[in-house]
Amino acid sequence: MFTFTFGVVTLASLLACIVTTAGILAITRYEKWGKENAVYFISFAAGVLISVSFIHIIPKSIEMNASAPLFLLAGFMTLYLFNRFLNAYICHEYECVDLTLGVIPMLGVGMHSFLDGVIYSVTFNVSIFTGVLAAIGMVLHEFPEGIVTFLLLERSGFNKRKSACYAFLAAAISTPLGTLVSYPIIDKFERPNLGALLAFSAGALVYVGASHLLPAVERENKKYSLLSMFVGIFVAIIIVLSKG
Repeated sequence: MFTFTFGVVTLASLLACIVTTAGILAITRYEKWGKENAVYFISFAAGVLISVSFIHIIPKSIEMNASAPLFLLAGFMTLYLFNRFLNAYICHEYECVDLTLGVIPMLGVGMHSFLDGVIYSVTFNVSIFTGVLAAIGMVLHEFPEGIVTFLLLERSGFNKRKSACYAFLAAAISTPLGTLVSYPIIDKFERPNLGALLAFSAGALVYVGASHLLPAVERENKKYSLLSMFVGIFVAIIIVLSKG
């Protein structure tokens, strides 16, 4: 059944798909520009994701479910263990076939992007405002994700065309797929269950921001990356305060 919420969720996941695709196209056509500026998108997205999680999504989930902190921890640890599992199979360049360096991370990105689609379903079912807040940071981090996926595939031996195609399938189209698969189920959840899922999603968002995006920013150590992160935090706070 088509509803306004379903339309907004679908639009958000499609926007994420488009932004990821834009990242892939940017790196294929303007490789130097993409590498030089991806860190600013990453740092801004990290600021938004972490801020939104702590000042809005987590308090909202606790309001809906008193056991939310347990699900918050579960969400954080689930993504942590998932990434530890993936890293256990990623060889160092001098120890294994180069193909593994691109394919395994691509599968990990695909799983992560699918879960992004599920998070859209959860947050927008809580409220449009909560969904929009989560989507701001998530959509922005899709651009560098497309770039990184493409570069890993190209580095592992695929040509530009195949790298772009596989990056699109793994990082871009998997997000709306996750939304379409999860939405019909999540739409039927009661408020406490939805609160638990929201807390789980918040744990996942905090993990992505703190354990993936921020370390990537620190590795780059660009001059204005810290500024772009604080801009992301400021934007998140202004949006939340304006709602209150």
